[in-house]
Amino acid sequence: MAGGRPSKYDEKLHPRLAKAYAMAGLTDAQMAEEMGIALATLKNWKNDFPEFMAALKEGKEEPDAKVEKSLFRQALGYEYEAQKPLVVSDGSQVGSHIEIAKYRERVAPNVTAQIFWLKNRRPDRWRDKQDIQVETGPLEIKVTHETEGI
Repeated sequence: MAGGRPSKYDEKLHPRLAKAYAMAGLTDAQMAEEMGIALATLKNWKNDFPEFMAALKEGKEEPDAKVEKSLFRQALGYEYEAQKPLVVSDGSQVGSHIEIAKYRERVAPNVTAQIFWLKNRRPDRWRDKQDIQVETGPLEIKVTHETEGI
């Protein structure tokens, strides 16, 4: 770096931190705060240090894939095994005990997730297309004065 203050960038530490913070879902602003640097500095490091940018991208892959999978499951609906505690009588006023009942829970498809998925994956078919054409011609303004009743 020519002139100015020396960079705080540590080629061994900061890529590891960037990857860990990205995996935890932190935003750029949160990462900068955790590293004790300005957001502008973090943006500069992305441009100046390819290994830093690569660590960020790698760290974001797994959580992004998890969210993508979750969105997909929400869009289609899914089932899962659930448990519910039940109070079961031991017989003629003898007492009761608790048993765990297992059952299948069904989550209905989520229309919002479907719309989001389709607008992003199939924009050629599902985008909100708004073609507005406005044609203007000569504008005529008439001014009238009513003096009656004044």
